[in-house]
Amino acid sequence: MNTSLIACLPIVVGSLLAQAAHAESAPATPLKSGKQVYNEVCFSCHKTGVAHAPRFGNKADWAPLIAEGQDILTAHAWVGVRAMPAKGGKPDLKLAEFARAVAFMASQAGGNWKDPDAGMMHKIRKEAEERLEKSIKEAEAMKKELHRLNEQDDLVVP
Repeated sequence: MNTSLIACLPIVVGSLLAQAAHAESAPATPLKSGKQVYNEVCFSCHKTGVAHAPRFGNKADWAPLIAEGQDILTAHAWVGVRAMPAKGGKPDLKLAEFARAVAFMASQAGGNWKDPDAGMMHKIRKEAEERLEKSIKEAEAMKKELHRLNEQDDLVVP
């Protein structure tokens, strides 16, 4: 048995424990407010309605979306909907911050939405997963259709 390896074991274990303790004691980065996220991410499209984005504060634009419900609208927007890219086009945006921004925008257009609590976040994650599953199935069906069309094209030689 390699005695030098055994001799190093307490040092390695101690180092790993110290790293774990530091990671647990490091303060979590506070979440940005919905207003902060709106100003940093959402403003560029929602201020003027780029690509038919519901305009900030416009009750007519937001009414049908608010009617969908906070969990549904937030989840669908998070994974990408219509011309809106997933995560509002910011890949490192946290879901909780995104959800706060949606709540902020909806509340400014007449919705009675608050920053999501743990229960609402659970609903949002569940709906987002279901929406992604549906999108994956639709994409797989399109892929099969393309394969079928490619096979037909191969059979039809001019």
